Amino acid sequence: MPVSSAAKKPEPASLPPAAPDGLFAGTSGWAYATWKPGFYPANVSSKKFLSFYASQMNSVEVNYTFRALPTPKMLAEWLAATGEGFRFSFKAPQRITHFSRLRDCEGQVTDLLTALQPVGDAGRLGPLLFQLPPNFKLDLDRLRGFLSISALKEKKIAFEFRHESWFAPEVFALMTEFGAALCIAESDDLASPEVHTAPAHTCFRLRRNGGYTDAELAEFVAKFADLTDAGREVYAYFKHEDEPTGALNGAALLRMAVAAG
Repeated sequence: MPVSSAAKKPEPASLPPAAPDGLFAGTSGWAYATWKPGFYPANVSSKKFLSFYASQMNSVEVNYTFRALPTPKMLAEWLAATGEGFRFSFKAPQRITHFSRLRDCEGQVTDLLTALQPVGDAGRLGPLLFQLPPNFKLDLDRLRGFLSISALKEKKIAFEFRHESWFAPEVFALMTEFGAALCIAESDDLASPEVHTAPAHTCFRLRRNGGYTDAELAEFVAKFADLTDAGREVYAYFKHEDEPTGALNGAALLRMAVAAG
């Protein structure tokens, strides 16, 4: 992964052309008033944030679902505010990842998928992210049991492991068996190995404080092009902060990808 401690502040985004096939980029959420006027224009109301966001990026990671399930009305509004090529990824509820810790979760998984069915029916559903707590250490049997839940079959899912014990060949082999993606998460504390375990999708969470330089974004563009050329959809999400650095990075990455062809 590219590394730099001196990322310059990105330029404000302009409306990009359609992104290359298979590349979806955005941030973790969109409802941040502090992104005005650096990302959202000063005259854009909070009700119009998502539609403006979708003019700059083509995906978002929804963290709302970590604590509550969205209502059909909410999902209908989100779908209406975004174009057909826009994809929503959702963070799995904490009751699955943090409270039950992947044990006996069939009913909870069914509830989640039922709630998100309008997005799936619209063909707009990206990966479901299961972000495990940092104190959740390797438990291969627990992971196998969870991956065996029938409702998850043929769903795009990704796991962000935040304890290094999970970064093991037997884990990668199990995820490959079930077609689950290892979320390649880059942060200031722990970087996931870059191992692509799902045949048709992969997920990056680019969480470094201060953002990324244009040169680093160009490296990501080249990396993601190789992955999409190999038949994988790439979902890349930048960190949300009080400053709109992540949103500007995401929009810039898509513009670079379009320019690169």
